[in-house]
Amino acid sequence: MKTIVQLDRIDRRILIVLQKNGRIPNVELAKKVNLTPTPCLERVKRLEKEGFINRYVALVDPLKVSLALCAYIEVQLASSNTAAFKRFNQKMRDLPEVQECQMVAGGFDYLIKIRVADMLHYQRFLGEKLASIEDISQTHTYVVIDDIKSETALQIHD
Repeated sequence: MKTIVQLDRIDRRILIVLQKNGRIPNVELAKKVNLTPTPCLERVKRLEKEGFINRYVALVDPLKVSLALCAYIEVQLASSNTAAFKRFNQKMRDLPEVQECQMVAGGFDYLIKIRVADMLHYQRFLGEKLASIEDISQTHTYVVIDDIKSETALQIHD
């Protein structure tokens, strides 16, 4: 499996540019990375095939779609066994409010990021959905007041 350090400077530059604008026309991308269009497109296709580029998405403004409240929830499970982790993982995949869920090391087991319309919807999520998961022993919530920095691009050095 190739890693980023095995890619040349042009491949890394392609990844940097595409992270900023996944809809950039190939001709424009080729100019930005100092290639002609055909080899540029071939490199993009190879980067896709090799898994460096997983997918292309549109980033939607959460305020415009009535998902203004963002919260991070620390979750501690009652038991640290494989079956409990598998059950919890599946529950998180099934909840549309959960944007991210990471298993972490430290004082709790998981950190989840949710997006809901408002505090009432958060309360419903917590009371009706999260509280119904029997493997959870404790949660702590941190509601986002202001989004200071939110990046989707990974820092790749060219």
